Amino acid sequence: MANHVGNEGTLKFSENAIGELRDFEIAEEIGTVDDTVMGDSWETHKTVQKKWSGSANVLWDETDTLGQAACTIGASGVIKAFPEGVGAGGTYLTGTATITSRTISSSHNGLVTMAIQFQGNGALSTTTVGA
Repeated sequence: MANHVGNEGTLKFSENAIGELRDFEIAEEIGTVDDTVMGDSWETHKTVQKKWSGSANVLWDETDTLGQAACTIGASGVIKAFPEGVGAGGTYLTGTATITSRTISSSHNGLVTMAIQFQGNGALSTTTVGA
């Protein structure tokens, strides 16, 4: 069974790596509708549409003009999430997404950080990194 170290990860938005990445998360969900009727002993349901979303936390870098700066609210592009790095043979998640939120935080005794939220627009696919 394979496992991976989290610090191998990379997140790209519109083909550009997002710099100073600390962590990211991709969540997939499927909706359900209740189809229980009178006389049923147990609730039942049917599945409907799928959706996905994600987030990333970075150390803010205003000089990362292709990665972080491209993640403005409303921007749409292809997300590529590489949990095990970009090496050949690894797998990654990919799909078109819209940046829905961006929060820059600063404290008196810490580094400036930015949290990015995005929502999938269509399918999320799992792909293998080529040679």
